[in-house]
Amino acid sequence: MGINFIFMSPKDVLKKYFGYEVFRDTQEKIIDFVLKGNDAVVVMPTGGGKSVCFQVPAMIFPGITIVISPLIALMKDQVDGLNAIGIPATTLNSSMSNDEQRIIINRIQNNEIKLLYIAPERLTGDGGRFLNYLQQLPVCLFAIDEAHCVSMWGHDFRPEYLQMALLKKTFPNVPIIALTASADKITRADIAEKLGIPDAKIFISSFNRPNIHYFIERKKNAYGEILEYLEKHKNVSGIIYALSRKSTETLAENLTEDGFPAACYHAGLDAATRAKVQEDFKKDKVKIIVATIAFGMGIDKPDVRFVMHYNVPKNIESYYQETGRAGRDGLHSDAILYYSYGDITVLKNFASIENNPQQSDILLKKLDKMASFCSANQCRRKMLMEYFNEEYTENNCGSCDFCLSKRETFDATVIAQKALSAVLRTEERFGINYLIDVLRGSKSEKIWKQHKEIKTYGIGADISKELWNVYFKELIDQQYLKRIEDGNFSHLVLTEKSKDVLYRNEKVYLTQQEERIEAVEENVLGFDKELFEQLRFVRTELAAKEGVPPYLILGDVSLQELSTFLPQNTSDLEKISGFGEIKIEKYGSQFLNIVKGYCEINRLHSKMDQKRSGKQKKVLSKIKPTGPSDTKKQTLYLFRAGKTITDIAAERSLAITTIEGHLSEFILSGEIKVTEIVEENKIPAIKLAIKNVGDQKLTPIKEFLGENYSFGEIRAVIAEMKRG
Repeated sequence: MGINFIFMSPKDVLKKYFGYEVFRDTQEKIIDFVLKGNDAVVVMPTGGGKSVCFQVPAMIFPGITIVISPLIALMKDQVDGLNAIGIPATTLNSSMSNDEQRIIINRIQNNEIKLLYIAPERLTGDGGRFLNYLQQLPVCLFAIDEAHCVSMWGHDFRPEYLQMALLKKTFPNVPIIALTASADKITRADIAEKLGIPDAKIFISSFNRPNIHYFIERKKNAYGEILEYLEKHKNVSGIIYALSRKSTETLAENLTEDGFPAACYHAGLDAATRAKVQEDFKKDKVKIIVATIAFGMGIDKPDVRFVMHYNVPKNIESYYQETGRAGRDGLHSDAILYYSYGDITVLKNFASIENNPQQSDILLKKLDKMASFCSANQCRRKMLMEYFNEEYTENNCGSCDFCLSKRETFDATVIAQKALSAVLRTEERFGINYLIDVLRGSKSEKIWKQHKEIKTYGIGADISKELWNVYFKELIDQQYLKRIEDGNFSHLVLTEKSKDVLYRNEKVYLTQQEERIEAVEENVLGFDKELFEQLRFVRTELAAKEGVPPYLILGDVSLQELSTFLPQNTSDLEKISGFGEIKIEKYGSQFLNIVKGYCEINRLHSKMDQKRSGKQKKVLSKIKPTGPSDTKKQTLYLFRAGKTITDIAAERSLAITTIEGHLSEFILSGEIKVTEIVEENKIPAIKLAIKNVGDQKLTPIKEFLGENYSFGEIRAVIAEMKRG
């Protein structure tokens, strides 16, 4: 017995099934384009709503939509989600018995299915039998998910995806929509060519994920920092990626022993164990997963609040896609990467593919860009977006480690001279890694014998590999060095600027992080947290009863809206995001009863008049720098109590420069007078120096003034001058 469908507009489908009033970003344009029978390549970030771009047309087209997806878990997630909102979808995969597959084939024959999910191997395997079978069906659309897998330029190339070119040859009149979360310019064009749709229109949504906050941390005490983070963010879901199977097991065991139950996931586990870990994570039975990159593509969990990388990913595309598994619901989430020089060295050994120099070269270049991303002194968000050819014009994103950190320059002339001398004395023929080994006096046999005799051999042994790597990258950024690519290798050469440093003793200033600005989470909607927790408890009970993940009942965004606008009836509920016809019918009364009861007890009134359909402020918990943080206020309190800057620094175990920075902010705000820190007779001389030298760098001002003036005094006067 077939399904009776009446014609609906895309917006009708969106509201009826998905419970939303308006489309996001480019969704509507893509859907209209596909409904006209056109081919499209869609590049949209994880959490941006790619699936809607083919699921909505599937409900409007009269036939069946075939979705090609690489992982069984990913198919199951989407099928479960669609069935939960009343859309008939299913999957055919290798884990099913013959009887189960026969039942599904019968449902397809009876026109009872609108979306069929399959793996690429099924489409082209068994001598093309399944492809022949599809020719008997009213196929109206092909959707190819994770389409970057078709390109060798992509970060997850899979040879079986190359067979997808058969679709256009076999079904020339059926539109194809290829979707991916991360593809640079070369990969986008390659996807269209490899799929046999060279004229497809490419739709690119913004790569900016404003709700994700990016942090790159040097790997010094990574495990301790992870524990500290988890202590502050209890009972939230998160993923920690590690490079090796052993690392995932050790990390998961240690976290569990330290009071944060975690499960490990890697390809070495048997299929049943992997499936259980995924299911437990989706159903919130396990909050933390420690995994290799084998985990994640099959997870559609929207409320992952953090993604950590214990090791550096192999390329920026992987990093972007993996961090994109956080905050798919649009709420505040963190992406934290622990960076070490050693990880890059290990990954370089994995990047070489036997008998495929072209692919090896691609992988090494992508890894090099990942290393540059980690070590650069730039806004992480800006670098990510520019990598994907999107301009980002904000001066400060307010949500990455660089933009949330106060940085100062320091005189690094001697460090630069050592680095440049190493380049010169090794005849400008080597890359960063070799030069660092020379500077640190490595005993490795890889170091040429004659290079162990030069003056710069071992001259930088007091500086770690990680820090030397940072310094070299910044010297390149400041054009004291230039990187030359030569096949699979690169080497550094001197520039005109570097010769001034070596032969004319010109000063070089590098940057160092002094203190990270505190950031506070903003409750944008102003939702009632107590009511939110009650609603979350009901959601958990309903999910357990139905045996599904809680997010399939309702997402956190919907719960926040319920606890903000306080709907009182079904008509009100229709205006709450995520409540389509099916969910109102299944769960509406349970959630309404909680809201109405809470309002009655607390004498609250509905705020539905403030709910502007489709136009209200986007539900995002933003993080931004704010006024004085608690740590700065503590400094002010101690200063007002009569303690000196040195005393405060000792008592709080902070650097003197950090305390001086705190007090300078209070000078800027007018809460402290500059004369409380700087002797009045010194101020004119400092102002004159600032006028002559400028206030961009403290060290030149200090050199101008001499030993009788401190950095703290200079900083204080600059703050006073900025105050006007």
